[in-house]
Amino acid sequence: MTDILVVDDDASIRSVIRMALEDAGFHVSEAANGKAAVVEHRRTPRALVILDIGMPELDGFETCTALRKFSNVPVLFLTARDDEIDRVLGFQLGGDDYVTKPFSPRELILRVKAILSRGRLAEDDGRLVHGDLSLRAQAHEAVLAGQPLDLTATEFALLHMLMAAPDWVRTRDQIISAVYGANNVMSDRTIDSHIRNLRHKTQALGYTDIIRTIHGVGLRLGSCTA
Repeated sequence: MTDILVVDDDASIRSVIRMALEDAGFHVSEAANGKAAVVEHRRTPRALVILDIGMPELDGFETCTALRKFSNVPVLFLTARDDEIDRVLGFQLGGDDYVTKPFSPRELILRVKAILSRGRLAEDDGRLVHGDLSLRAQAHEAVLAGQPLDLTATEFALLHMLMAAPDWVRTRDQIISAVYGANNVMSDRTIDSHIRNLRHKTQALGYTDIIRTIHGVGLRLGSCTA
């Protein structure tokens, strides 16, 4: 059974999320603050962390940063304000998705399932290679010019989708459907944040042509050469 860690300082919200997840067939663990969440996940890694942003002491931003020091576990943020999440995804903290409070338990479950499905993107040992970039889906391994790329599940899924057909231009709707699942309502700002993160990580290695924007159409893979 898939184990999910729910982190929120509000016990009533944790209870609502627990009931929704357990009804959907997941096993749920809880933490009332960010420090406890880091300790819990280090001791027993979970498949996904649902993480509230507005917590005292160690907030959601800081907790995600602490988790990223030793884990690529997918993170679904809970936020009271839609505008604050762009800072999370835009500052390379490694968030995979978010839900704004008050949220629908059904929407939460759909987003959880979409994130987990991205982690199971491929079940083979096949390696994709384009230019200086190579991916191995089963190992969640991305290597650029011999240097490993530390990608979240969402970033990896986005890059894998583009590499699977490097000559194709993907529209935003196609990207959202492939990465987040069909019938998923996702803002352009969220997908833009993941693309910015990918470009930031590859530019740090001297590569500026990993993802190309075809204005008025969508995105395609670049040459992946320096």
